[in-house]
Amino acid sequence: MQVNLERIKADILELSQIGRNSEDHGIYRMAFTDADIAGKRWLIDRIEAAGLPSSIDGAANISATLAGTSDLPRVLVGSHIDTVPCAGALDGTLGVVAGLECLRCLKESGVQPDRTIELVAFSDEEGRFGGMFGSQSVCGQINPEMIATMTDMNGVSLQEEMSRHGYDPVAALDAARDPESLHCYLEMHIEQGPVLDRLHKSVGVVDQITGLFTWSVRLKGEANHAGTTPMDMRHDAFMGLADFAHEVPRILEENGSDRSRATIGKAQILPGATNTVPGLVEFALDVRDTSMDVLEDLADAFRKALSAIARRRSLMFEFEQKSLISPVECGDLIVKTIQQQAEKLQLDYEIMPSGAAHDAQIMGRMIPVGMIFVPSKSGQSHSPAEWTAWQDIEAGANVLLHSLTEMSSKPD
Repeated sequence: MQVNLERIKADILELSQIGRNSEDHGIYRMAFTDADIAGKRWLIDRIEAAGLPSSIDGAANISATLAGTSDLPRVLVGSHIDTVPCAGALDGTLGVVAGLECLRCLKESGVQPDRTIELVAFSDEEGRFGGMFGSQSVCGQINPEMIATMTDMNGVSLQEEMSRHGYDPVAALDAARDPESLHCYLEMHIEQGPVLDRLHKSVGVVDQITGLFTWSVRLKGEANHAGTTPMDMRHDAFMGLADFAHEVPRILEENGSDRSRATIGKAQILPGATNTVPGLVEFALDVRDTSMDVLEDLADAFRKALSAIARRRSLMFEFEQKSLISPVECGDLIVKTIQQQAEKLQLDYEIMPSGAAHDAQIMGRMIPVGMIFVPSKSGQSHSPAEWTAWQDIEAGANVLLHSLTEMSSKPD
């Protein structure tokens, strides 16, 4: 069996027009906006056009099913179709479209798997309301307080947006699945990084999904006149940040692994005047690795470095942990199955981690998961420049098809 690339192309290009901005060419299909709801309607239409039953749960996750011959725990496949602002056409969408194509291929080929295969398009993977609402709901990680308090960056509440479109927000509590009813979860995704593109490999087999912690850090010094305060009498908060930034590579080398990443992606210098010594610096620190032990070692090392710099510069330092997400190991059997199918298809593949969070990371806390990556041109994502060659999409989708066939045909 082979996927129908022309059908995949048509679906991707058609969905990319929903939420498209004609000026910057980006896609604006953020969760529970009008464009996102239009995307959900489009997907239901495509599922029904394929002759597959569709359904929608309390978290507005869209599903399609290909019935198996038994009541064994089912295989899930999917991703999401919501986007960040000014997005490209593939992030999330590719996994949903490829999953739908796999179900179509199996149905058209007359294949009835032992296990039911269910396609799921999860709501709000991009975190408009602060989490991965759809997959968290399926995993039973949503509670009434979260539903009542989740808002976006503009203060719009999840409850308001769901109610506006006729959904009952509290029904998300009913979206939780029994883990015993689920066998595994597979997700195809663009890499969103440069590795596969630079290696000229069509497929990435993900073995681990990175964990991360983010800190909001404040270095407090003393604001003073830039002309009258001698250099050796300053309590310059920005110089503390500069010192710390130079320490990051050393800390990663000494305490991290080859899969460690640390980023200072946002900083504010106050008072922010040209002629004033900075008295306060606030910045964000994002740290990632596929090992929780390594993340803990890095946290200790970064804390010690900040403390030492603060003492040396006569500053005060404080931090608040804004998020902590544990790493997830992909299921050994699933990883081996994906490798085997790539080899059978004579594709050059790379075993690699996922440096970004995905619905698979949430699902992996409940059931075994696996991910298939395809290259991102120049490593670009979350922008209109995001793209993957059609032949790579075809290769990844065929690996997904054959992996699904294998995973759904095993009775045990």
